[in-house]
Amino acid sequence: MDALTQELKVRLIEILNLTGITPQDINENAQLVGGDLGIDSIDVLEMVVMVEKDYGVVINSQEVGEKVFSTLTALAEYIKENAPDRSC
Repeated sequence: MDALTQELKVRLIEILNLTGITPQDINENAQLVGGDLGIDSIDVLEMVVMVEKDYGVVINSQEVGEKVFSTLTALAEYIKENAPDRSC
């Protein structure tokens, strides 16, 4: 697992207040939205804001968001491909 994926696990736990969950509990290839973590559409909005604020990456459509937030791996790859001036 790379550093960005680990960082995203920690950030998701923080911004979504996932109590009782550790980064090790999050499978980076498991479904994010509607999966075992209980992430819903309101949580997705919080994640969009976090991605834009922390990484400078804009998710500007629902279609893109559905792909990006399918798994933690997909989210990390999207950030790596679209982050300005970031060596992820």
